[in-house]
Amino acid sequence: MSNIAANVSAEQLRKALKVSEQIEALQAELASILGGESSVSSGKRTMSPAARARIAAAQRERWAKVKGKTTGRRKMSAAAKARLSAIAAARWKKAKASGKNTL
Repeated sequence: MSNIAANVSAEQLRKALKVSEQIEALQAELASILGGESSVSSGKRTMSPAARARIAAAQRERWAKVKGKTTGRRKMSAAAKARLSAIAAARWKKAKASGKNTL
């Protein structure tokens, strides 16, 4: 902004200030016509709780599609558990045979 001010004459600054004041006056007039604060000057928008709920529900649906239908832990079959148990037992047997107390 300082570079702009350095390259602008005093007359141009006066004109810019006048235009800025006119804009503010017009915004105030618009607000009085619309019966409150104009959307241009407020800069802050609010959302109804129902709209927020719809958006949140839609986002939950999108995440459910990404993650898949299963939200809990996966189940392991009895055969898979037995196989892993046998592998672990063999590993421990080998470790103990070599004199180790830890893997």
